[in-house]
Amino acid sequence: MGLASALSTALTGLTAAETTIDVVGNNLANSNTAGFKSSSANFATQFLQTLSLGSAPTDGNGGTNARQLGLGTVAADITPNFNQGTIEISANPTDLAIQGDGFFIVEGQSGEQSFTRNGIFKMNADNQLVTVTGNRLLGWGIDEQFQLQETLTAVEIPLGGKQVAQATQNVYLEGTLTPTGDVATTAEIIESSVLGDALYTTPPDGAAVGLSLGPNVTATTATGQAGAGSLTALGTYQYRVTFGDAPIGSVTDTEGPPSVALTPVVLGAGENEIALTNIPTDPAGTYSTRRLYRTTDSGTTYRFVAEIADNTTTTFTDGVSDAVCAAGTELDDDTLSGNYSYYITFANALGGPGVGTESRPTALVGPINVSGGRAQMTDLPVDASGQWSVTRIYRNLSTDDSKFYYVGEIDNATTAGLSFTDHASDATIAANDQIDFDGPKITSATLLTDVVCRDGTVYETAFEEGTLDFTGRKGGRSLGEKEYEITATSTVLDLIGFMEQALGIQEPPGPDANNPIPTDVTGVNPGGTVTSNGTIRLVGNNGVNNAIEIGLSALQLTTSSGEDSVSIPFNSVQTAVGESAVADFMAYDSLGIPLNVRLTTVLESRSSSSTTYRWFADSSENDPSSGVDIAVGTGLITFDGEGNLLSSSEETVSIQRRNVSSASPLEFELDFSALSGLAADSSTLAVSRQDGSTAGVLTSFIVGENGAIRGVFSNGITRDLGQIRLVRFGNPAGLVQKGENLYSVGVNSGLPIEGNPGEQGIGTIVAGAIELSNTDIGSNLIDLILASTMYRGNSCVITTAQQMLEELLAMRR
Repeated sequence: MGLASALSTALTGLTAAETTIDVVGNNLANSNTAGFKSSSANFATQFLQTLSLGSAPTDGNGGTNARQLGLGTVAADITPNFNQGTIEISANPTDLAIQGDGFFIVEGQSGEQSFTRNGIFKMNADNQLVTVTGNRLLGWGIDEQFQLQETLTAVEIPLGGKQVAQATQNVYLEGTLTPTGDVATTAEIIESSVLGDALYTTPPDGAAVGLSLGPNVTATTATGQAGAGSLTALGTYQYRVTFGDAPIGSVTDTEGPPSVALTPVVLGAGENEIALTNIPTDPAGTYSTRRLYRTTDSGTTYRFVAEIADNTTTTFTDGVSDAVCAAGTELDDDTLSGNYSYYITFANALGGPGVGTESRPTALVGPINVSGGRAQMTDLPVDASGQWSVTRIYRNLSTDDSKFYYVGEIDNATTAGLSFTDHASDATIAANDQIDFDGPKITSATLLTDVVCRDGTVYETAFEEGTLDFTGRKGGRSLGEKEYEITATSTVLDLIGFMEQALGIQEPPGPDANNPIPTDVTGVNPGGTVTSNGTIRLVGNNGVNNAIEIGLSALQLTTSSGEDSVSIPFNSVQTAVGESAVADFMAYDSLGIPLNVRLTTVLESRSSSSTTYRWFADSSENDPSSGVDIAVGTGLITFDGEGNLLSSSEETVSIQRRNVSSASPLEFELDFSALSGLAADSSTLAVSRQDGSTAGVLTSFIVGENGAIRGVFSNGITRDLGQIRLVRFGNPAGLVQKGENLYSVGVNSGLPIEGNPGEQGIGTIVAGAIELSNTDIGSNLIDLILASTMYRGNSCVITTAQQMLEELLAMRR
C-alpha cells in the first residue's frame, strides 16, 4: 500500500504542476490583451493518512507527535488578479481606460448585460460605441433637448448627424460715446408728394376752344324817330353790338368781342328814340343773346342799354334816357393777344379757388393763338355725378405757359353744353390764384385704392389690391423688406402705421415711462400723419443715424397683373441733428436662425456731471403676432464726469418670433460695461462678441474622467451626449469569466453597484487610452520553471516507486 499511495500522491503533484502551467500559459497568452486580469493557482494539501495520533506529555514521558502521511495536493482555487494594469495613451478617442476599480457595462446580442475592463471601443453603423466583439457599451442617453435620461441604453455619438443651435443671451459692446457734438434734439422729417383722392370725379374731356368773332354790323341801320323814348332831341348817339351766352350779370354770363361802332345817329327836332334794324345774330348759334351798348349824347363811352334775349329778333327800338344809360355797365372791349391753353375743373361752390372742394382738371384744352380777339370755349363739361355744381376755367399767361391762373367760373347746376368767352387780360388774371393740379387731397380715411399721384399732368392710381413690399432706410443704411397686404378696405392711416413700424420709429413714451422717448425740438412727436396739403409726413426719432429715408423704388406692388413700383417720391423737409453711432450685428434664435439687429445710440442730454445717450434697437426679423414693427428696444446709457459707465436702463432686447417655431420672444441682454464716455472726434460703437450661434453639426466629442460625453459642434457649442456608467463588485474575484474579456455576476461576487466614474468607490475614466494586461511575464516565467521542476520531481517519485515495485516482483523468481 505504501508504494501505491506514493504513486497516487505523485500523480496529484503532476496534476498540480499541469494546472499551474495552464494558468501561467493563459496569463502569458493574454499578456497583450487589453484589460486582461491575470490569475494565479493556489493549492492545498489533500487527504492525510494518520499513523499515530501521538500522546500527551506525562510525568514519566514527554509526549509524542502525531504521525501522518500526506496523500498529495489539490488546486484550492484559481484567483484572478484585479490589480491596475498599465495605462497606455492611444490615438483613438473612443479608447477608454478605467483608473481604479470598476467595470464597463456592455450588452450582448440577446440583451444580456456583461462587464469588462477592456476599453477598446469602436463606432458601429448606428453611431454606437461597441467592443471589438460587438457588445454595445451602456450608459445614460439624452433627449432632444440634450438632457440626460437616467436609463441605461446604448451610448450613441452621432458624429455629423446631430445638430444644435445656441440662442443669443448676451451681447457685449465696446466703443466710445463722446460727450461732445450736437445733442440729438432734431428729427429727420420727410414728406411725400401731394396725393389726391380718386373718390372725387374729374371733369370729362371734350371741351373745344376757338376764336370768338364779334357781330357783323355792316347791314345794321339806326334812324331817329319820334315816339315814347327819352333820348335828347338833336342829340348824337353811337352803338356797338356784342354776343352773350346768358342774361347779362348772370353766373353763366360771358360775352364775345364787340362789333365796330355803327354810324353815329343824329336825332332831329322832335325825335326821342332810335330804331335799329338788321341787328346781326350769331351764325354759329353759340351765343343766345345780343347786347346793345350806346354812348350818351355826344359821349364816347359805351354802356349797356339793352339785351335781346333770343337769337332771332333783328330789330330793336331804343328810347333809354341818357341818365339811365350813364348808369349802365361799361362795355368791356379788352382783347387777348398771345398763345393760350386752358384747364377746366369742377367745384361744389361758387366763389373761385379756395371756396369749396375742387376737382382735378381736365386734359389741356388748346392751345389757341389769339391776336386782338377773344377765345371762345364750347362744350364745357357738365357734372353728372352729383358731386359738383360749378365749372372753373384756368389759363396761362402769354409770357409764361407753365402757370395757369383762375379766369372765371360758371354755375352748371342745371345747364348743359356750357360755353365761355375769355377776354380777361394777363394783368387781370396774374393776381388770381393758380390752379391746383392735385385736386381733392387725401385724408387719413382715404382708401388706398383711391389714392392718386400726379406726374406733371398725368394722374395714376397709386395702389391696387395686392402685396406691397417696402424697404426703407435709416441713417443711410437699408432696413429689411417688409410686406403689407392691401385690401379693398385698407386706408392711408393703415399704410402710415405700416411704414412707421417698418422704419422702426419709436413713439413716446416708449417702454420706460420714467424716461420717455423725446419729441423733436419743435414739439413734434415721432410718427406719421396726413397733412392738410394732402401729403404723408413721417417724423423719425432724433439723431443723425435715426434719419429716415424712402427711395423711389422703396415701394413695390405685386398684383395679379405683375409687379411695379409705386411712384410716390418722399423728400426731406427737415434734416436730423444729433451725435450718434450705429452698430449692426447678428443674433440667433433657438433654432439658430440668424437675426439682423441694428443698435443706434444718440446723444440725448448732457450736464455738468454726466452724459446720457439713448440706444435704439431695430430688427427686420422681428415677427410679432400682428404688424411688422422692427423696433425691439430702447433705453439710456449714462456716463459720469470721468467717462465711466454710471448706469444703463432697459438693457433687454426682445425680438418676437411668433410665426416661426423658435422660442418667442428671443431676449438677450446688452452689456455696456466696456463702453467709454470719454471725448473723441466722433462716437464709435461695435459689438465685440455675442454668445449665440447658428445651427452646427457634431464634429467631435470629449469623454471626461467622470464619464460625461461632451459633444463639440461645428459652431463651437458643446452639449452633453451621454454619460458612461460603471459598476463595481464587493468581490470582483468572484465574477464568472465568459470569454472575450467579459465577466458576469457570480454567486460570490456580490451584486453590481452602479454609478458614475469617480463616485461610490468607482474608478475614473481616462479617454484616449487603454489599460494593458496586468500579466507579470517575469513572475509567470518563474512560476513556469517551478511548475516544470515540480512536474519533473513528481515524475521521479513515480519512477522510483515503479522500480521498487519491479524489485518486489523480482523476489518471486
